[in-house]
Amino acid sequence: MGQFTRIQVVTKMNETGLVPLFYHHDIEVSKNIIRACYEGGAKVIEFTSRGDFAHEVFASLVKYARVELPELILGVGSITDAASASVYMQLGANFIVTPVFREDIAIVCNRRKVLWLPGCATLTEIAQAEEMGCEIIKLFPGESYGSAFVKSIKGPQPWTSIMPTGGVLPIKKNIQEWFDAGVTCVGMGSKLISKEIIDNRNFNSLTDEVKNVIQIIESIKTK
Repeated sequence: MGQFTRIQVVTKMNETGLVPLFYHHDIEVSKNIIRACYEGGAKVIEFTSRGDFAHEVFASLVKYARVELPELILGVGSITDAASASVYMQLGANFIVTPVFREDIAIVCNRRKVLWLPGCATLTEIAQAEEMGCEIIKLFPGESYGSAFVKSIKGPQPWTSIMPTGGVLPIKKNIQEWFDAGVTCVGMGSKLISKEIIDNRNFNSLTDEVKNVIQIIESIKTK
């Protein structure tokens, strides 16, 4: 079971404003990635379940983080059914991210009071998810909708918390557009944890990139 309550997860997402996300099949590489992000200031990280035996990698990361990175809130993404969500919660997932809105996943997560972030793309989907207890919706794919769509959502539903994923860039202009539109936090995958960084094992560079993004977000929030 996860070590953090869903309230703690939501609070930390709101505080840092950044959720790095990645998948890698190699356990040692994955450990280096989460350590680099953690040392850069990211305290909430999403491991995407996209490969064979991904749950085994995730289980190893949870055990590693509990000893080496005690403040890290580790969750899992790309979950498409309730059974998978249940497996990952048993392995210690602190939150579940889905590419679509599914009631079966909402039910199993709510049963254990685990935060779940469904992928939504319309006001109807968002309203349905919130009626099922959703705290933060994942706007996916973010690049297909853009910051203007977020602003439109926040007009009639100012209470809606949004995390765009996909198309969020680690540069101030892009990040500024999203936060000015009213997002709670942003998810960043390959634009932040790039193939080049992983192939070259340049984890110090990743730490610097994460620090830079968090500093940008802090400067936007405090302006």
